[in-house]
Amino acid sequence: MLTIIGVRFKPVGKIYYFDPLKFRVKAGDHVIVETVRGVEYGEVVFSPRKIKEEEMDTPLKGIIRPATKADDERNEENKQKEKEAFGICLEKIKKHKLEMTLLDVEYTFDGNKIVFNFSAEGRVDFRELVKDLATVFRTRIELRQIGVRDEFKSRGSVGMCGRDICCSQFLGEFAPVSIKMAKEQGLSLNPTKISGVCGRLMCCLRYEQESYDELLRTTPHPGSIVKTPAGRGTVDSISLLKGKLKVKIDSSGETTLREFDKSEVKVIKRTDHRRHHEPHDPELNKLED
Repeated sequence: MLTIIGVRFKPVGKIYYFDPLKFRVKAGDHVIVETVRGVEYGEVVFSPRKIKEEEMDTPLKGIIRPATKADDERNEENKQKEKEAFGICLEKIKKHKLEMTLLDVEYTFDGNKIVFNFSAEGRVDFRELVKDLATVFRTRIELRQIGVRDEFKSRGSVGMCGRDICCSQFLGEFAPVSIKMAKEQGLSLNPTKISGVCGRLMCCLRYEQESYDELLRTTPHPGSIVKTPAGRGTVDSISLLKGKLKVKIDSSGETTLREFDKSEVKVIKRTDHRRHHEPHDPELNKLED
């Protein structure tokens, strides 16, 4: 068994796992750790817990130490430097007439690197900008172009539900969302109805998908041949949440459409529901990542 803690470097950022080693740390404490970007200052978001070794797909690093008062002060200094660096970078972007939007600046805890996150419509040649920034700050400079989802996560906004968008409030990382989910949930495929403020599919489409997957698994799909109290028939349409089926029944040369609870029917021949998902409009592809 392994002992792990979860650490975040941003308020609503991805959780990374570390070994607390011999140190006693708990949720809410701050720690100093080494990451691929360098030495970082992070917050423990869950206290030590045990997991099986096979649950970790990458080697687990140990923390360097719990943060000291001096570390806390240095982190605050870095935050102030980030604000100053943001203003300087804006001036340099304007000087080089670059079509890009600066979103935020991140200093590594040890000051060995400064990361400037930005968004842009297309590719940006920022080589001269990097040279300028390196001359000013005399440290390693990284300009990172982020996607539209991350842009709105950083900026924040209000969704069509009237609440702050999920990604800026509690989603540590993005999970894949697809048009197939909207179809299986019986939603309108009108882009304005299923896309968020970022112009991509709403993250909340995923929240209930597991329930829909289970309902689809246990409900006969349109085209399935079923046995009903009124005789044998073909499923015409389904209401997943209500558990109701409309079945075409052939009797005495006439076809009637009857509604049954799914518990009342027995499947004779099931169709694959994926056959009923025709390729969607290419325009809808733009909503997916």
